[in-house]
Amino acid sequence: MRDLTPLPDLARDAGLTGPVRARRPQYVDLLPPCNAGCPAGENIQAWLAAARDKDYEKAWRLLTDDNPFPAICGRVCYHPCESVCNRAELDSPVAIHAVERFLGDMAAKWQHQPLAEPTGKRVLIIGAGPSGLSAAYHLARRGHAVEVRDAGTEPGGMMRYGIPAYRLPRDVLAAEIARIQALGVTITCGHPVIDLDAERRGFDATFVAVGAHLSKHVDIPAREAGRIIDAVPFLREVAAGGHPVLGRRVAVYGGGNTAMDAARTARRLGAGDALIVYRRTRDRMPAHEDEASAAEAEGVTINWLRTIHAFDGPELRVEVMELDASGSPRPTGRLETLAADTLILALGQDADTQFLRAVPGVEFKPDGTVMVGPDMMTGCAGLFAGGDMVPAERTVTVAIGHGKKAARAIDAYLRGEPATGGQGKHPLASFPLLHPWYFADATPSWQPERAVPDRLADFAEVTGGLPDPVYEASRCLSCGNCFECDGCVGACPEDAVIKLGRGNRYEFDYSRCTGCGACFEQCPVHAIDMTPEAPSCE
Repeated sequence: MRDLTPLPDLARDAGLTGPVRARRPQYVDLLPPCNAGCPAGENIQAWLAAARDKDYEKAWRLLTDDNPFPAICGRVCYHPCESVCNRAELDSPVAIHAVERFLGDMAAKWQHQPLAEPTGKRVLIIGAGPSGLSAAYHLARRGHAVEVRDAGTEPGGMMRYGIPAYRLPRDVLAAEIARIQALGVTITCGHPVIDLDAERRGFDATFVAVGAHLSKHVDIPAREAGRIIDAVPFLREVAAGGHPVLGRRVAVYGGGNTAMDAARTARRLGAGDALIVYRRTRDRMPAHEDEASAAEAEGVTINWLRTIHAFDGPELRVEVMELDASGSPRPTGRLETLAADTLILALGQDADTQFLRAVPGVEFKPDGTVMVGPDMMTGCAGLFAGGDMVPAERTVTVAIGHGKKAARAIDAYLRGEPATGGQGKHPLASFPLLHPWYFADATPSWQPERAVPDRLADFAEVTGGLPDPVYEASRCLSCGNCFECDGCVGACPEDAVIKLGRGNRYEFDYSRCTGCGACFEQCPVHAIDMTPEAPSCE
């Protein structure tokens, strides 16, 4: 007897016999929310992983590929990366800024390395603030000769003159600027620019990044007995070592970070009473909440929904405001009297762009900021602008990002290549894509702070560093990117996942894979997608 039933042709009759794989797993790399939220464009997840492995130099070099100021940003950045961190859905965000600060402070023995041979091209940068220095750094690494000119007596811009030393110690600032100079960048201080066309001669491109140093004003009726000063010149004088006489009672008018810094500085200069007058509510203030909370912890009183009516020292008359139906403040006509010997105005700043008015092709918005294209170039060929003088949020990290973006565009311009907007971004690794069952709760680290009586006695740094940066870096979920947990290897019932060795991840053996999706279901970070199987051509 013989079997008359022919054997199936598995190559041609797959759709008619047995189970058929309708989908296949693929490894993917998604965009972590922290990376997406960083104004400087840092690859945060990558350098956190290196820090977790205690490879601190690698972490620092990955970080400084995008941002030359980790020690500075670790102290003064308002870390928007943390506000979008998926870890917050489990317990609290990773303290990214604190790990960044640790890496910056570790870098005393490390130096930046150039990425290209000298090109023979020269670039002029006007402004030695965060944006100008960032551009200088990236351009120098690309082989261009860079000269920075600044009107200040020392480099740093608002990092030096607008941020008090208790937030940003001057030795930290000096060290990170020195590393940029070590790349061959020339910084000329005490050099105000009046005729830009004359300054640009002999240079192949120019980047203008003048900070917002001009204080905005408002008319306040005042007699000679009332002393009124501007916050920016006040902070500049203190940063230069001055000790202006303020009196025992100081009022600050404004609700931004500069107002908070002015009030906290006044307390350190001996003001027994420091108060802030602001016309809106707390949730509408431009200052970051951390700054307002720190000011209140140091004894600063914030008077919400108040505007200044008149100042006749020591009497400060304020008008009570109320919110209308749209939530905007409106006057009530009710007056209150507060006490102040000095009134500090902190109502915002503008950049001085007057020296650009005569340059053909440069256009301005009504508020005086300079209009630029996606490549940061103005309407004048070869003239780029960034930082506080272009329409954008005015923070150190945003300015650093502008400098990097402008440097890439300038490099392309000098090489005769079209400016690119960078590589296309991967889809965002949002929290619903993750499988959080894999992760245990991990209490966040806390940075120590000096006691209030001690911190008010001088301008020494208030906040200390992390006690254990490795632990904090380990709290990162590695959203959207494989961190080699071996879960897919263990979950696969067909042994179809091949481990390629540390740092090389895995690959699938599709001759074994049935498309069951077990690897996908267990992957904690959504580094695997299931995609439909391509239809057979047979």
